[in-house]
Amino acid sequence: MVPVPDSGNAAAMGFAQELKMNFEHGLIRNHYVGRTFIEPSQKIRSLGVKLKLNANQSTIKNKKIILIDDSLVRGTTSHKIVKMLYDGGAKEVHVKIACPEIRYPDFYGVDTPTKKRIIGCKQN
Repeated sequence: MVPVPDSGNAAAMGFAQELKMNFEHGLIRNHYVGRTFIEPSQKIRSLGVKLKLNANQSTIKNKKIILIDDSLVRGTTSHKIVKMLYDGGAKEVHVKIACPEIRYPDFYGVDTPTKKRIIGCKQN
């Protein structure tokens, strides 16, 4: 079980404990980089992910990874993290999300002002 730090730590610990699996820090977070999903452009968000997280190769190399995160907003960050784990030597990566999908805009905190910017929302 590998959490997406720091938001996925509690969920990954719970999954690992319930399934009697190892909890490993397969990603190391740079705490000097802010929240990447609220950046205005995809290019800046992608760069932010590269600066924010690094794969812990000694933990993930040649292993099957279950990656746990607390939520999924756009999916772009998760895609980059999965690629980072594969590039770091992971054999397989399975993604599990602890919270239900975000289906509607949130004008009070998360930068998702329209349904178009939320993954999984049907565009009517």
